[in-house]
Amino acid sequence: MNSEFTIAVHSLVYLAYVPEHMASSEQIAKNVATHPARIRKIMSCLRKNGFVRTKEGIGGGYILSCNPNETTLAQVYRAVSYGTLKPHWCTGDPEQTCLVSANIQTVMDGIFADAESYFEAYLHGITIHSVLEKIKLCP
Repeated sequence: MNSEFTIAVHSLVYLAYVPEHMASSEQIAKNVATHPARIRKIMSCLRKNGFVRTKEGIGGGYILSCNPNETTLAQVYRAVSYGTLKPHWCTGDPEQTCLVSANIQTVMDGIFADAESYFEAYLHGITIHSVLEKIKLCP
């Protein structure tokens, strides 16, 4: 898993929280505590997937274009991080004569695919709005 998912969720929740649901990449970056260029990269992906739109010029920025009550974290995950649960490297060597080394990668691929399906199903029950509501309950 990479941090893009967390940054994307944070950014969308922040936009749902701020007045008029709009903020610049600098404002979002300050809230997320990361570099504005990283925010712009993630926001570009969110824009391509219809979660936000941009407003150019003075006073411009990113505007929430999805309904926080209906947008699930599963949708965000699919847009920015799908397939990242599985590590880029796996142990084993299919050319080995050892049963374990020859087959571990195939078995682990299946395990990670199942885990991603379960994770996505779990995220389907969580909306941007519900995350914001949980934040509001924090002391």
